[in-house]
Amino acid sequence: MAFFGLFGKKNKETLDKGLEKTKVSVFDKLTRAVAGKSKVDDDVLDNLEEVLITSDVGVDTTLKIIERIEERVSRDKYVSTGELNSILRDEIAALLAENSNNPSQPNGEEEGWELPHDHKPYVILVVGVNGVGKTTTIGKLAWQFKQAGKKVYLGAADTFRAAAVEQLCIWGERVGVPVVKQQMGSDPASVAYDTLSSAKANNADVVLIDTAGRLHNKVGLMNELKKIKEVMKKVLPEAPDEVLLVLDGSTGQNAFEQAKQFAAVTQITSLAITKLDGTAKGGVVIGISDQLKVPVKYIGLGEGMEDLQLFNRKEFVDSLFSEN
Repeated sequence: MAFFGLFGKKNKETLDKGLEKTKVSVFDKLTRAVAGKSKVDDDVLDNLEEVLITSDVGVDTTLKIIERIEERVSRDKYVSTGELNSILRDEIAALLAENSNNPSQPNGEEEGWELPHDHKPYVILVVGVNGVGKTTTIGKLAWQFKQAGKKVYLGAADTFRAAAVEQLCIWGERVGVPVVKQQMGSDPASVAYDTLSSAKANNADVVLIDTAGRLHNKVGLMNELKKIKEVMKKVLPEAPDEVLLVLDGSTGQNAFEQAKQFAAVTQITSLAITKLDGTAKGGVVIGISDQLKVPVKYIGLGEGMEDLQLFNRKEFVDSLFSEN
């Protein structure tokens, strides 16, 4: 069963604060888009299209949203500009729900990963380029799993960067979970094998494997991830249960390009989008989820352990487009 609870008031406050820069930017643009207009017409829609594209939602996803709003305007005959925020919230939340693991959840929250009863440990392979907050995200996830009473193992399979192994070990000490590592330059698949073997022998609940984030050589990355998966299956035929792609939301459309490149070399099952608190590019969350057809599972809104939150599409959209 899922180990996370409901989206609480404290989380919503953190979300509102974390998305403040994006919200202010979007609102300023929206205000200009409807200036002097009382109803949503072609000019307003053209302006809205520009607002969404310049808010890093992305061209293709923006066109989908505009099309949905056009249908609504056509159906309702008259839509005032005052209703535009509410309509945007509805349509974007509906778009995000289509890519959700949990589309019928009334409060819009993704569920924590289900830990199956028929096999242990649950294996999460974490991918992403260097510098996006991948190792930090692993550390925060490890903490959250441990807070839920789960036994966690970490695997330092980014063996090409001493800093990555060292950082993961620091997180392991901080959280109080074991880290399996080898010498610098070791075969990443060998580290993954050792991690799963140790975790299985010690009856662990969850394994998080850090991987190298080199995208300049996509063939090498694809072969490496393929080898890691094959080797893990020798220990656990079901592994990995998840492939989590970590992206830096502050890079806007560059994060989307990274997502497309990773999706081309390996199957991605969920997304974590970090560093949203320091940027006005939060709209990228909408575009990436829509274009990849992969659910956003977590968003990062600060440095604290609890600032990695389960994504809640309804609360996210409310935070972006609410007037209060």
